[in-house]
Amino acid sequence: MNSDFHHIESVYWVFTQLCNDHCDHCYNASGPQGARISHDECMAIIENLPERMDRLILSGGEPLADRKLLFAVLDRLRERYGDTVQLMLQTNGDLLTPAHLDTLIKKGVTRFDIASIDRFHKAAGSRLMELAELFESRGVDGQDKDPLIEKDTYLQKSRLSWGYWGANEEMWLGGNWARGRALEKDIWLRDPRHNFCTILSGARNFLGGYTDIPQEISIQLWRINPCCPGTKFPMGDARVDKVSEVLQRMSTHPVFRHLNDGNPYRMGEHLGISEAEAIAQGTALQNVCLYCDHFFGEYMRELERGSFVALPIAGR
Repeated sequence: MNSDFHHIESVYWVFTQLCNDHCDHCYNASGPQGARISHDECMAIIENLPERMDRLILSGGEPLADRKLLFAVLDRLRERYGDTVQLMLQTNGDLLTPAHLDTLIKKGVTRFDIASIDRFHKAAGSRLMELAELFESRGVDGQDKDPLIEKDTYLQKSRLSWGYWGANEEMWLGGNWARGRALEKDIWLRDPRHNFCTILSGARNFLGGYTDIPQEISIQLWRINPCCPGTKFPMGDARVDKVSEVLQRMSTHPVFRHLNDGNPYRMGEHLGISEAEAIAQGTALQNVCLYCDHFFGEYMRELERGSFVALPIAGR
């Protein structure tokens, strides 16, 4: 586990939940009426990011649906970090035009990920070849399909690249994150054996210490989370809390240390809740994210930003 949280390998920031689409599987319920934060709040969050980051992934919602704010965020990031951070954009591609792509490249984005090549999104992947031609016309390489996971490929700050993927029954669907509209529409997949915490976008390695996947935290609008879907209560508020200080506090907490190890069913051991008991509860709920919500709701209380206390357990 890291001891210096002034340097984070990867930050995934959903700076807007505004979106041109309204997908049934969306874990953060983005859409045309999606939640937004202000320009000033975004500027405050940038000031509270770690002093060093290897990469920053901007996502949504759809970033280009909140284009003015996106461009302002990119400008401020370049002012603070120069070219020391790889700026990545995760987009559905629906609103990407030649002019927008030129502006994004000028503002320092070097990686584009089209996360909409599936049946759930409005365009259902129909723009893929058009986007491929657009990227090729601007010299954006499409050979590296997934640098989000491979640590030896994502840190290529100066080289333009793009890739694509989409939601399916095994990955990036409600079976992994029973959250938002996927839960509301009841399309999440029941699979208590799947441990989302163990993979990138899950909580494993958010505090560091492992070498097989990047150390990554998630900021949903302002909520500092150990994983992309987020715990029931955030670890802190990036508008007012220094991210490095929040991670330092969480690094001593037994619940978050187990999440860092990818072991959500061990979160309650310090409270006397055995792993076997937790697995039984997760099996009944049919989803590891729902077990995490249950655990935080029943046994943890957020006292103040980034501080948690264990609740007493009846009968123990």
